[in-house]
Amino acid sequence: MPSFPVCPLGDVPNTGYHHGVTHSTRIVGVIALLLLAGCSSGTEKRQAAPLRPLTVREQVSSVVKGDDGYVVNWAGVLSNANPWHFGEHVVATVVAKDALGREIVRTEQQLDAVPPGGTLPFSGQTTAARKPSQVSVTYGSAQWHPAARIVSAFESFPVTGVLTARQDHGYLVTGYVGSPYSLPAGNLVVTALLRDRNGRLLGGGSTFVDDVRANAKRRFILNIQSVQDTGKIDRAEVHAGTWGSTSRPYEALALGGIVPVNTAKPTTAPFAKDRGRPATLTADARP
Repeated sequence: MPSFPVCPLGDVPNTGYHHGVTHSTRIVGVIALLLLAGCSSGTEKRQAAPLRPLTVREQVSSVVKGDDGYVVNWAGVLSNANPWHFGEHVVATVVAKDALGREIVRTEQQLDAVPPGGTLPFSGQTTAARKPSQVSVTYGSAQWHPAARIVSAFESFPVTGVLTARQDHGYLVTGYVGSPYSLPAGNLVVTALLRDRNGRLLGGGSTFVDDVRANAKRRFILNIQSVQDTGKIDRAEVHAGTWGSTSRPYEALALGGIVPVNTAKPTTAPFAKDRGRPATLTADARP
């Protein structure tokens, strides 16, 4: 049965009907007029809940003396609390200033799309001719795109075999990236976040891997030079995700489906004799 808006009738207006019209007919006419009016004066339109902006879960920046000046590095994690929308076209603006407050570096970084209900680890770096004493990172607003699939369809990319090593001028991180999807992933970005023993973020680095398939892992190598004292580094937290400011690469993989598990045929010979049912423990043979 169709539903109609309910409005308080209040005083029944004069509809101009003559006295020969029955009372019930007059009431029906009044209700029809109210339905046509839409009850705009007595009801409020239901509005969709507003999308929440991206939040900065954690962020760090560092300045390290390099061969061609000073290396300015930044790393962080953005969080998307909206369970059905991608955050797209997010731009990070990085500004470095010297001790006198003069701007040395200003650069923009186009970040990758932030998945619904998920996070985006990221990092970046640039070079400054003079030593910065202050580095700030600000973020533009995201453009929201409804996800083409439910959140569970967006599987993460497995990272395995991670090895780390301290070097004289950096911190080496290596490992392998795989894919759970049927379609090959053309480009993936791999980000390593470096943390101390208390979990505090110290820095990070990123690299790219191409043509990642479910049955062929790809190796990545990261030489991160953003931490002055590598002795403080306790571990590297490595993440892999699609590259691009829109959700299109991720959605294309999800729409292509997940590689089925346990689809290989058995390699052992079948039993020569069926073992049958287990023997009855008692004399009671009732089913």
